[in-house]
Amino acid sequence: MDYKFKIKELKFQPTLAVRTRTPVENLPQEIGNAYRAIMQYLGELGVEPVGMPFVIYFNLDMQDLDVEIGFPVPKQFKEKGAIKASELPKGKVASCIHMGPYEEMKPTYDALTEWVQNNGYDPTGVTIEYYYNDPHEVAPEEIMTEIQFPLK
Repeated sequence: MDYKFKIKELKFQPTLAVRTRTPVENLPQEIGNAYRAIMQYLGELGVEPVGMPFVIYFNLDMQDLDVEIGFPVPKQFKEKGAIKASELPKGKVASCIHMGPYEEMKPTYDALTEWVQNNGYDPTGVTIEYYYNDPHEVAPEEIMTEIQFPLK
């Protein structure tokens, strides 16, 4: 695969998100539940997200993932139940686009990791995935995910 790596500078971006811990096999259900709850709350507020849905991975322990699932929003809003006001990490990130099914992302992760190391960057250990389309609405090979590694 032909990867295009970038360094981006992220500015302050408020979000509404749900932070949870889950084994990887329950992640799709957790993501769906969080997105539905946040979109319902945004509907009540009369507000649209200002960017792609995301998941922040604070660890990669597949038995106990620590994740924050959410949407970028135009300003900070009050919390509601499990939905918390948060923000995306600001600063430099290394970024790469993965095209294809989620279960085939490992080579993209490996390539981005190698590129970061070979170019002297120091990742924080956190990973962010942005989901550009819905896997229920596009063919598996058309699923587009941006992977970002925040940098120290």
